[in-house]
Amino acid sequence: MKKLLFIVVLIPILAGLGWWYFREQALPDYGPLYREYAYVTNGKSNTVSVIDLRTFALAKTISVGSEPTGVAANPKKNEIYVVNAGSSNVSVIDAEANTVVATIGVHGRPYFIDVTDDGKRAYVANSGSSNVSVIDLDKRLVIGNVRVGAAPGLARISPDGSTVAVSNRADNTVSLIDTKLLRVRATLPVCQHPEDIAILPDSSKAFVACSGSSQVASIALRNDTAGGDKKDDRVLALLDVGRTPVSLTLKPDGGELMVCDFDSDSISIIETGNDEVGSSLEIGQRPSRGVVTVDNSRLYVTNFGSNSVAVYDIDMGRRIDTLNVGSRPDALALTPDQNYLLVLDTQSGDVTVIQKRKPRRTVETSEYSLLTLIPVGVQPNAIVVKSFMLSPKK
Repeated sequence: MKKLLFIVVLIPILAGLGWWYFREQALPDYGPLYREYAYVTNGKSNTVSVIDLRTFALAKTISVGSEPTGVAANPKKNEIYVVNAGSSNVSVIDAEANTVVATIGVHGRPYFIDVTDDGKRAYVANSGSSNVSVIDLDKRLVIGNVRVGAAPGLARISPDGSTVAVSNRADNTVSLIDTKLLRVRATLPVCQHPEDIAILPDSSKAFVACSGSSQVASIALRNDTAGGDKKDDRVLALLDVGRTPVSLTLKPDGGELMVCDFDSDSISIIETGNDEVGSSLEIGQRPSRGVVTVDNSRLYVTNFGSNSVAVYDIDMGRRIDTLNVGSRPDALALTPDQNYLLVLDTQSGDVTVIQKRKPRRTVETSEYSLLTLIPVGVQPNAIVVKSFMLSPKK
């Protein structure tokens, strides 16, 4: 009896020790100056939650403007930009101190922000004023407002920095902005209710999801560089996918585009080279967002309607796992080491952290496990991860 009691008591102790031991072993040690944070916008709390990804604990809650939505990190300096739809401005967060250091006014009802690879400019589509604000990030001021179509939802920068593609939801067009001249060089009619945009790594094509017509538009982008394609911007094809395509996820190598078909409970896979829909398959109830690993091997999809994340093996061409998360999962992100998946649960107001690992025992059949749940604010809706080294003086 004593031996049985000892075993019953020891099992949870070992389980707890094992969890902490495994977590500490899994996290790399970059020294005391290394920082790795996730920033989560809380739309109904008017805050940003800062999660320390070295400890998977809430580090700070930062007050920003009204109804924060989109968030982006500067790739060249330690700053985070938060779009506040309700107050029509952008909060600038110093990532080293995790404090708001500036507020930049834009125009009506902005939702998303995109930052150039050189970290010098940002573009914000203002859905309430039918224009795009161009921000000089060094000076922290708006240097221009470019008139586009009606109710622009998203402004996406091409990797080469020459073009900004804007989806105009209310007039079913895409505006293409020349970033040198800061003016629209083409306005292209596409499909109904264009929203999300993905641009190939070589900046040759843009793809636009049209939720109103169950299509994805393929657009050839003009290239004015030496030896580039001198043809005008043009719509190449309207590709039929599942019902209500809401988001696009591009493989890092640009070869395939994954479409979340919200009302078909499926994903469609587009071959970007020849503009063909290669396959469609059931993935879960109401898939909303996706992310692909840097090695192009795995796609993770949040299933908004079934409180789960689907794991799709790209090489095998099939779903290999379904992971339970919190209520109404939507946006998601991977940590830089690709070992942890962060999932925003919009209804339950938390972040589910899923760990990818090698099973340690024969009874562990899955390579994924729930690490922890981190409470954040009300209606978390966007996330970005930033890793960096503090300057020695910090």
